[in-house]
Amino acid sequence: MQNFFKKKEKQRLKTKPKKSKVRTVGTRKKSVTLLWILLLGSLAFGIYKNFTAIDQHTVHEREIIETRIIDTNAIESFTKNFVKDYYTWQNEKDSIEQWTEKINDYLTEDLQALNTDTIRDDIPTSSSVSNINIWSVTPENDNTYAVVYSVDQKITEDKSSERVQSTYRILLHQDNTGNLVITQNPTLWSIPNKSDYESQQPESNGTVDSDTVQEVIEFLETFFSFYPTATDKELAYYVKDHALPLINQAHVFSELINPVFQEKENQIKVWVTVKYLDETTRATQFSQYELILEKDRNWMIIE
Repeated sequence: MQNFFKKKEKQRLKTKPKKSKVRTVGTRKKSVTLLWILLLGSLAFGIYKNFTAIDQHTVHEREIIETRIIDTNAIESFTKNFVKDYYTWQNEKDSIEQWTEKINDYLTEDLQALNTDTIRDDIPTSSSVSNINIWSVTPENDNTYAVVYSVDQKITEDKSSERVQSTYRILLHQDNTGNLVITQNPTLWSIPNKSDYESQQPESNGTVDSDTVQEVIEFLETFFSFYPTATDKELAYYVKDHALPLINQAHVFSELINPVFQEKENQIKVWVTVKYLDETTRATQFSQYELILEKDRNWMIIE
């Protein structure tokens, strides 16, 4: 019996299933190492980009124009003095010599030489200046200015005389200390002419009813009748916050001419011409007003 059990045990041992072999991939294989390098490299590059990324945004460029206020008083005074001396002479030798000395105080050396023969010794005329107008002072470049002026001259030859108006342009240089010198000789120029601009005339747009129009007309007639001689206290009853100034003039009210009315937000805007007689000059005077009226207890001019 014992042999029988030994035989069975041997058979059991022989039929015991074999364990399956499991293939493992070692962490030291070259392919795995390469994958780890790629993974760590990608992670490091992402972190680097996150910290070094440059924010991109739209840049809106804005041009800033700086307005520079130029004090032209010195330039205008210098020009007027020059014009008076340059266009004034007598047909006498002593006067011509003095003329040359005077204008040299305004001109560069080159222009002094250029103007030597401007007023000749044998010139038959004399000239005096009656009026000077400065039309424009404009910067040309650093410390250089263009001045356009006109001069009224009385030209006398023998016993006859005539009046002449001419317009010229000069260039002046002003140094850092404020001193001036003319760098370009008087050159014939032109003055501004009358513009063909026509202002747009306002029209009543029907927003003010006829009763209100009549009220406002009566108010304005009353006001403009006493306005020329009104005191500050009287004016305050009709005008708010000094919207119109005291004038204290001897004018007699005549009539309102072509008043135009428009209403907006409980206010009445009025365009009106007021006809006065000036008692001093005896001339007719037409004053034009653009007013804004408002009614509380009574009508008032607020602007």
